Amino acid sequence: MRIVTANELQHWLNTGQIVEKDSRGPKVVCLQDGRFLKIFRSKRPWLARWRPEAKRFAHNAQALGSLGIATPEKIESVWLEPDKGVSACLYYPLNGTPLESLFKQQRPLFDALLADFSAYIYHLHQNGIYFRSLHLGNVLLLPAGGFGLIDFLDLRIKRSPLSQSLVRRNFAHLQGYLKRRNVEGFPWEELIRDYELTNKPSN
Repeated sequence: MRIVTANELQHWLNTGQIVEKDSRGPKVVCLQDGRFLKIFRSKRPWLARWRPEAKRFAHNAQALGSLGIATPEKIESVWLEPDKGVSACLYYPLNGTPLESLFKQQRPLFDALLADFSAYIYHLHQNGIYFRSLHLGNVLLLPAGGFGLIDFLDLRIKRSPLSQSLVRRNFAHLQGYLKRRNVEGFPWEELIRDYELTNKPSN
């Protein structure tokens, strides 16, 4: 991983557009060349120095891509502040619309996609993908159809399909997200029903 100079980083921050930030500073910056800069500030710097989150993010993207899951492309992992464990990824964003936007602004379209969304979750689970942050903001509807994933740092890939306990836990995370975001009127029962129908062997 190369080390980004302070001048280079400052140039990116000065000329780019901050897409997301928190109390510690920018988290995602859209650069002039169209790439995104995603910054990882670890709560455990000593661990991040040995296992940088940017490298894990890039590895997850590569692993998902090998399974045919659409993700951001051409990811480069870099150090911003190695001594503090601050790393980052540079990548071209995945073009698509977050399902949360569809749910809020194009509800009929979202409802029409619900069965496909359920089948997509089932496909992830069957491929051993446990995505703790699986929620409407991190799943995109792609322009050509189908779905893709973003913000998958906390993703793990098992060697076999997820167990029923992990499936329930994954859905619990999604349900918790809906409650935290005060998403009202979400067709939860229909989502679970469609998932179970996808899981049901055909005669």
